[in-house]
Amino acid sequence: MSNFVYLSKERMHELEKELAELKNNGRKKMAERIAEARSHGDLSENAEYDAAKEEQGLLELKISKLEDILSRARLVDLSAMPKDQSHILSTLEVLNLNNKKKFRYTLVSPEEADLEKGKISISSPVGQALMGVKVGQTVEAKVPAGIIRFEILSIE
Repeated sequence: MSNFVYLSKERMHELEKELAELKNNGRKKMAERIAEARSHGDLSENAEYDAAKEEQGLLELKISKLEDILSRARLVDLSAMPKDQSHILSTLEVLNLNNKKKFRYTLVSPEEADLEKGKISISSPVGQALMGVKVGQTVEAKVPAGIIRFEILSIE
């Protein structure tokens, strides 16, 4: 997988900090848990040891995933982006013309997407529809439930 992951400087720092924490403290704590479980005797019947080894595998998987994301990460220079048009890391206020509700979305890479925080992936149907738009424009997003129409109210 060689596609780029576009991140804000803040998000990149968060991921780097999380990775360092997992590599340093996470691995150390995991080694201690495994040693403790191992000291309880026969490993063939030691559920605590099996659970610790499984947890270690999940920790290593998370570390690997973070390393992959950071290896493909590209910082977005917002100063070089057009001010009158949406792009990755733009925050848009939109009016859903289907239900007349206003929403505030920030367009992010799939790895940063979190709908509860209003961060919507640029690869999602709604994210794709909102990329490259201007204030006052109306766009349509084809979603599994049908078509949602949005009016763009503001772009930051």
